Amino acid sequence: MSDSAISKAFSRPPALADIVELTKPVTWFPPMWAFMCGVVSSGVSLSQNWVFLTVGILLTGPIVCGTSQVINDWCDRDVDAINEKGRPIPSGRVPGLWPVWIALFGAALSLAVGAALGIWVFAATCVALFCGWAYSSPPFRFKRSGWLGPLVCALSYEGLSWFTGASVMTGGLPSATILAVLLLYSIGAHGIMTLNDFKAVEGDREMGLRSLPVTMGVRGAALFACATMALAQVAIIALLIVQDYMISAAIVTLFLAVQLGLMARLIRDPAKLAPWYNATGISLYVFGMLAAALGLGGYI
Repeated sequence: MSDSAISKAFSRPPALADIVELTKPVTWFPPMWAFMCGVVSSGVSLSQNWVFLTVGILLTGPIVCGTSQVINDWCDRDVDAINEKGRPIPSGRVPGLWPVWIALFGAALSLAVGAALGIWVFAATCVALFCGWAYSSPPFRFKRSGWLGPLVCALSYEGLSWFTGASVMTGGLPSATILAVLLLYSIGAHGIMTLNDFKAVEGDREMGLRSLPVTMGVRGAALFACATMALAQVAIIALLIVQDYMISAAIVTLFLAVQLGLMARLIRDPAKLAPWYNATGISLYVFGMLAAALGLGGYI
């Protein structure tokens, strides 16, 4: 190894604040929320299992999600050097190969914590880490596809996190009803991820990333996203009714009705209103997740 390569690999350690910024704490909330929905849906006492609850929140948020964000920024460092020069890697605040070491440490820590929480949590952690690496890294680089990229994100952020929460509390495989609900919410979240792509349409087009707003057009992608979110919730409502979770079904139905009205406005100008819908309609979507979880857990 050359002196320059050694210097690059073992450059000065980054500041803790820059490492935290690299993990993008704002992205931790969705998997932590889904994890809590899984915990609630299990119906297991929270007070008697607070250690598992706390460790599980740390696993799904800062550890696994944070690690995936480091991986993504490392793989996109050349693009960020053009579009987001202030990010920790292109700015040099996290220099050399430190992002790689941080990502590897995060992956190892994720596996260790997942194993300590049980076989099913360990399995979910393995899948989540694979998705985190494969989303951004060759040869898979799922983010290049407007179909696979959002699906991988949705399954990781919503489904696997919900599964982890339920598994942590029960110590085993969640019930078939819980599995069906978390899968449907994950499918619906494909639409959420598609809406998130609206903010980068021009950049994606220039970089050759085939997001749905690029391939289908902004309006077509918005229609698809809305249909995906709505139909998933219709299926969840039907499942809750069949399983006699009537209060949860009524709450999710009310939230969906409001979302449909918001969707009608979103379609008029998707590029402009996507951030607005993320703050309104998506909030109702995730509150519906909690309502479903409360019913499944026997709270309502």
